[in-house]
Amino acid sequence: MIIEPRVRGFICTTAHPAGCAKNVREQIAYVLRQGPIPDCPKRVAVLGCSTGYGLASRIVATFAGGAETIGVSLEREPSASRTGSAGWYNNRAFEIEAQKIGRSPLTLEGDAFSDDMKKTFIDRVRERFDQLDLLVYSMAAPVRTDPDTGKTYRSAIKPLGAPVEIKTLNTETGEVFETTLAPASEDEAIATVAVMGGDDWKRWIDQLADAGILAPGFRTLNYTYIGSELTWPIYWRGTLGRAKVDLDRKAEAIRSRLGQDAARVVALKAVVTQASSAIPVVPLYGTVLFKVMKQLGLHEGCIEQIDRLFRTRLGPAVEVDEAQRVRLDDWELSPEVQAEVSRRWPLLSTETLGELADLAEYRSQFLRLFGFGIDGVDYAQDVDPRVVPA
Repeated sequence: MIIEPRVRGFICTTAHPAGCAKNVREQIAYVLRQGPIPDCPKRVAVLGCSTGYGLASRIVATFAGGAETIGVSLEREPSASRTGSAGWYNNRAFEIEAQKIGRSPLTLEGDAFSDDMKKTFIDRVRERFDQLDLLVYSMAAPVRTDPDTGKTYRSAIKPLGAPVEIKTLNTETGEVFETTLAPASEDEAIATVAVMGGDDWKRWIDQLADAGILAPGFRTLNYTYIGSELTWPIYWRGTLGRAKVDLDRKAEAIRSRLGQDAARVVALKAVVTQASSAIPVVPLYGTVLFKVMKQLGLHEGCIEQIDRLFRTRLGPAVEVDEAQRVRLDDWELSPEVQAEVSRRWPLLSTETLGELADLAEYRSQFLRLFGFGIDGVDYAQDVDPRVVPA
């Protein structure tokens, strides 16, 4: 079949196997150019391993750190007439390249929120690795079922307390407009914390610790985004912010059990993901931020950001903020970047977007998530959606 992108709002329902594979190989090539990381943990787990920061973590650990990895993600398999999810292709492309350098990665595809997956994971770690040195939690999902109660929670990305008027962007049409967001109910706020807070992270670590598969000196990282004051009305001061506070609490609980350096929340910069595309104001902020950071020579995508994390922020004496987080959003939140983004913000309109922001870069990065718009890929070629090219 000829595979083309089918975009509906912030969702792309197709993915290209050759494009996804090329995207994975390009990230690997970047990491190899940076050289090895001798002190990298050697037995690494990544939950949410198939795209974005999770995929980047697995690539850096493997191709710069020489690690063996186990990954978990929830994917859609392809059929003869329908493409799989981008993550399905990414997982297999990663495995193909890792095996070329003598690594033996293991990928489990299923619901990482479930206790069944946790049990399967523990069994496979015992068989393959004995113990783990590092676990990266990079999960982004709108729905979670609590294994204890069987209750299903759905996150609601909304402000708290009062309606918020905010400027946002239609990424399909390029229209900049004002919108009013209704506040979340208390039930919606509770549900968002249940899905996007730290409950599942702590549950994973507790079960792995109880099973005895955490090595001495084990560490775990949980990726988050805090953002600037321009996004705070919908982000930090909304339901998402309440979930982030819960994440910090759970990190402290893990440290109380496993040691002061055992768990860190890592604040990363804004990048294009399918999840972030659904959050009002974030795409507009991103288009401005990308242009400013590119002009200042500070722009990073997922692979550049995670490569910097593994090289500079995994040591025993890493600097943390007042909430004990590791900050990799330092370039984004630097006074120079934020002053210029803030200067442009009130000037943004549909007419000025092309001058002040970089919508083309945003759209390009979004399509790359699904294997489209990548140089060197023949998108006119008839391909089998079930096959990932080696």
